[in-house]
Amino acid sequence: MRLPKAPLKFYSPKDSADTQESLPNSIVLELRKSLLSWYNYSHRNLPWRRSPEPYKIWVSEIMLQQTQVKTVIPYYERWLAKFPNIEHLAAADLQDVLKAWQGLGYYARARNLHKASQEIVERHGGLFPHRLEEVLALPGIGRTTAGGILSLAFNLPVAILDGNVKRVLARLMALPVPPAKASKQLWQMSETLLDPQNPRDFNQALMDLGATICTPHNPACLLCPWQPHCEAYNLGMQSELPMREVSAPIPHKIIGVAVIWNDERKILIDKRRQTGLLGGLWEFPGGKLEEGETLEACIQREIQEELAIDIEVGEHLITIEHAYTHFRVTLNVYHCRHLSGIPQPLECDEIRWVTLDEIDQYPFPTANVKIIEALRQYVGKRGK
Repeated sequence: MRLPKAPLKFYSPKDSADTQESLPNSIVLELRKSLLSWYNYSHRNLPWRRSPEPYKIWVSEIMLQQTQVKTVIPYYERWLAKFPNIEHLAAADLQDVLKAWQGLGYYARARNLHKASQEIVERHGGLFPHRLEEVLALPGIGRTTAGGILSLAFNLPVAILDGNVKRVLARLMALPVPPAKASKQLWQMSETLLDPQNPRDFNQALMDLGATICTPHNPACLLCPWQPHCEAYNLGMQSELPMREVSAPIPHKIIGVAVIWNDERKILIDKRRQTGLLGGLWEFPGGKLEEGETLEACIQREIQEELAIDIEVGEHLITIEHAYTHFRVTLNVYHCRHLSGIPQPLECDEIRWVTLDEIDQYPFPTANVKIIEALRQYVGKRGK
C-alpha cells in the first residue's frame, strides 16, 4: 500500500484563487536537478533542437501551437527548404506561404509568421529580437511562445506554460481547479521552478515530461523524475487531474458547396478574406443551410449572394464531415453549371476560373482538398 507523503502545499484549496504558497528552496533545487538529470538521457531528438538558430526555433514554436510533434516535423522540414531564413520568408508571396502551410491548420499562424518576418526585416535588420517585449510585439507570439523561443535560442530565463506544462504543474500541485482558472498560479510556479542557469534545457525538459511521461491519459508515473514530490500521485489522483471544465456542445453547421463548371470546363474558386479561421485560402463557394431550405436552394441562394451569378445545381459529388476546434461541419458538395452573370467577389477577395490541372497551385483548407480528390476521381472515371 502506498502511503501519501506530507503535502508540499503548492496550492491550498482553502485559499482564494489568487493565493499560492511558496515552495521551499530545497525542493525547488531538487526538482530542477531531477528533471535535468532525466532529460539528459530521455530527451527527444527533435530537429529544431539541433541548432540554436532563432528563425528555425521560431518556426517550430509556431507550428507546435496546438499541433503534435509528429505532424509538425515533415511540415517543418519542407518549410525550411522553401523559406530557409527570415529574408526569404519576408520576400515570399502570402499565397506561397499559405500553400506551404496547407493541411497544418490554424492558418492565422502562417499569416502571422509572414507578417512578423516582414516586421523583423523592417525593424530589426532581419535579426530575430532577443528582448522579451520586442518578441511579444510580433504578430502571433504570446507569452509561452516567446519563452520557448528565447530560452531555446538564446538560453534566456523566460518561463513557458503550454498545454503539456500546465498538465505537469497541475498534477505536481494537485491543482483543485481547472488550469484556466489558475493561470496566475501556474505562471508563478513555472517561473519559480525555472532553472536560471540552464533555462534552455529546463524548459525543453518540462515540455518533454508532459509529452512523454505526464501524458493526458495513463501517465507513466513510475518513470517520472518528479514522482516523489507529485501531489496528484501521492493522493492517487493523477488520472483525475487536471480538472476539466464542463464544455458546451460543439455547434454543427450544414454547408452547401458548389463546384461550378463553365462551358470551357473550368471550375470557379474564390479566395477568402484575409481575416478569420481560413483567411487567405481558396475554396469552393457555398454557405450555411437555413432552416426549411433544401441543399439545392441553399447553394443557389449562396452563390447569388456571394458571386451574383445564376447556376443550375446538378448531381451530388461528395459529403465531407470535418471538425474544427470549436465546431464541426458537414459539406454537401454538388456539381453546378454556370448559367448567367459575371462572377463578382462580393464576399471574398478574389475569384478565378481554373482547370483541374491548375488547381494545385492554390492553397486550400483540408476539407476542400478532399473535394479536389473527389473531383479527380470523378473526371478520371468519365474521361476529360
